[in-house]
Amino acid sequence: MEKKRVRIAIVGVGNCASALIQGLEFYREHSRKNPKFEPLGLMHLDIGGYKPWSIEVGAAFDIDRRKVGKPLKEALFAKPNCTKIIYPNFNDSAVMVSMGEVLDGVSEHMKDYPEDRIFLVANQKPCNVEKVLKDSGVEILLNYLPVGSDRATQFYAEACLNTEVSLINCMPSFIASDPRWARRFEEKRIPVIGDDVKSQMGATIIHRMLAKLFEDRGVRLDRTYQINTGGNTDFLNMLNRNRLKNKRISKTEAIQSQLGVPLEPENIHIGPSDYVPWQNDNKVCFLRMEGRGFGEVPLNLELRLSVEDSPNSGGMTVDAIRCCQLARERGIGGPLLSISAYAMKHPIVQIPDNEAKNMVEEFIEGKRER
Repeated sequence: MEKKRVRIAIVGVGNCASALIQGLEFYREHSRKNPKFEPLGLMHLDIGGYKPWSIEVGAAFDIDRRKVGKPLKEALFAKPNCTKIIYPNFNDSAVMVSMGEVLDGVSEHMKDYPEDRIFLVANQKPCNVEKVLKDSGVEILLNYLPVGSDRATQFYAEACLNTEVSLINCMPSFIASDPRWARRFEEKRIPVIGDDVKSQMGATIIHRMLAKLFEDRGVRLDRTYQINTGGNTDFLNMLNRNRLKNKRISKTEAIQSQLGVPLEPENIHIGPSDYVPWQNDNKVCFLRMEGRGFGEVPLNLELRLSVEDSPNSGGMTVDAIRCCQLARERGIGGPLLSISAYAMKHPIVQIPDNEAKNMVEEFIEGKRER
């Protein structure tokens, strides 16, 4: 039997938010047409009684003047969003996009690019975020702020603690994996999931699995790189290398954690490489791994992966939302170890992906607390 709705708030009405919410409507519509449809892209259609369409947005925050004060269903398709259209038709919604706090959410270099590619900060006073969270009755906040928005992420994490709203931190600003923040959420018995969402079939998960395969097959990995290009605002934002410290840590540790002996820093390079405007939301990964096998004979692996970046993380986020809601029902607070290890690049504890998936299944069944 399907349970009640899960009300969420979203910080950052960008491509990831657009793909996620379109996806919820996509699954809702397909379930109406065919109750036996195959729910591609999800761990399960039903998690603890919650379906994808059990999730509804109760509040949204952004700082772009093309989105602030607009209905959410319009803001999802406003510039600079450029993700593919999954499902453009929405039911009427009373949710209007509120003006959030800017803080470090906008990189200075963006002013040098065309307006349809950058954030245009609204000339409005920020709303009272905590009041909006309380009044909207949301239980979970998704953080989709730009990479490098560390102070802004901490601001919204603080708002969650003050309003007893759970946080799912999809960005590489460390909250769930920071022992100080983790302890504060645990003390208040508020579930938190993070940090930095993995894609369903993205550069990090593939790189992790291949690194583990090298290890399991007795091949010594000597050097590796992962270079990514894309044309969305995320890649434009990351041209400012000063904003990339945590992103590089997150992606690099995700790979190093799969190796018995981590590579020396000079032998591993992982991170965004360049912004190619005409790629839009398409992300291309170039991966190279150099190793030695039997008799120390060298072998090299090269891979090219092309994905639509924002929809690629949607399924992981939908699963994380539903697991977070189960934790709230069960009175569990602090970082959720299983779903964080499965769905995030930088959890508080790194766990091999197959083990993490089994742990999530046990959590769903109530056999594991976290």
